[in-house]
Amino acid sequence: MKRLEFVQFAIQPQANIRELCRRFRISPSTAYKWIERHRLQGCPGLEDRSRKPGNSPRKTSPAMEQLVIRTHKRFPCWGPRKLRQLLLNEGKRALPAPSTFSVILKRHHCKVAHDAAPHRPFIRFSKDSPNELWQMDFKGDFLTAAGSRCYPLTLLDDHSRYALALKACPATNRSHVQPLLEQAFERYGLPDRILCDNAGPWGTSETRARFTTLGVWLLRLGVDITHGRPWHPQTQGKCERFHRTFKVEVLNRSTPFRNLSHCQFHFDQWLHCYNHQRPHQALQMATPSSLYRPSPRSMPSKLPPLEYLHDDTVRIVKAKGEITFKNHFFFVGSAFCGLPVALRQCSTADGLFDLFFSWKKLGSINLKLPLKNKFRYNPILPTS
Repeated sequence: MKRLEFVQFAIQPQANIRELCRRFRISPSTAYKWIERHRLQGCPGLEDRSRKPGNSPRKTSPAMEQLVIRTHKRFPCWGPRKLRQLLLNEGKRALPAPSTFSVILKRHHCKVAHDAAPHRPFIRFSKDSPNELWQMDFKGDFLTAAGSRCYPLTLLDDHSRYALALKACPATNRSHVQPLLEQAFERYGLPDRILCDNAGPWGTSETRARFTTLGVWLLRLGVDITHGRPWHPQTQGKCERFHRTFKVEVLNRSTPFRNLSHCQFHFDQWLHCYNHQRPHQALQMATPSSLYRPSPRSMPSKLPPLEYLHDDTVRIVKAKGEITFKNHFFFVGSAFCGLPVALRQCSTADGLFDLFFSWKKLGSINLKLPLKNKFRYNPILPTS
């Protein structure tokens, strides 16, 4: 899986082979060996030579119906169009139409597992290129046979639907989310923005605050974080659709998962299939891996320093999440405690100051508006 993923990234136009070697932790000689084997033999050439001979031809069935039935048994949740596209991707030719695939499945009483969720009218949107937007969310938790709960954490690229991570977590706190993001950033680079819901650890119940400590960490890396509208899961429609497919094809098992390690094993197996084999209807039956490429922005070895302009007024956020300015208190957020923020006078209006944390504009302060008592927090106008 790792070799195929590396090769598909490496053969893309303008790919940086040395940078990919660093991210995948392999030597350049190994990298070029994988690329050459893939060029000559395709995916079988990436297998260990000791396990499978390089010149072993792939056995095919002479009967088309048996071929369709066998493929259905491999992917019992896929419909006729996906099965046919898979066989085309695998090099099969002279295949019948999807309608014929459907007739064959019905003739042999093969039932396709469908998503029970009703389909609703929608307007599809997508970013123009990979890594402009990632979507992150937790799938609903479930109980394992060992008695522990599993919280699947998903990370998805908006443009290509490429699933960057699928982690079986024991809880939904920052200590499990941030390490997964670090691993994703090291392998795939930094995105421009991540879209989340309003739950923890990326959301906060503090009505006056917009960022958690996880969000502040992302801002320092140069990654923006935004939240969907409360009670509107369709804002993260791609994550929701991914979760529905994940539930049908993985979670709806006849036997329960034994523990978190057992969950992760099956998650990894399915994730490779989803990214590299499963045709996606919204992508015109292409696979997510064929449209995704890593970000040119690499994960830094340490957080960059916080720097501001020479004319900025810099304040350190105090223990309760506030700053003082012009003898008044302004609440910024407890996640920024101990960190410097900058007030920058706006040239378009007198008495208007923009509040910045690093590169991110948090809001504005308008001294022309009536302010409360200096010992009470005054509002910071949100960004438009």
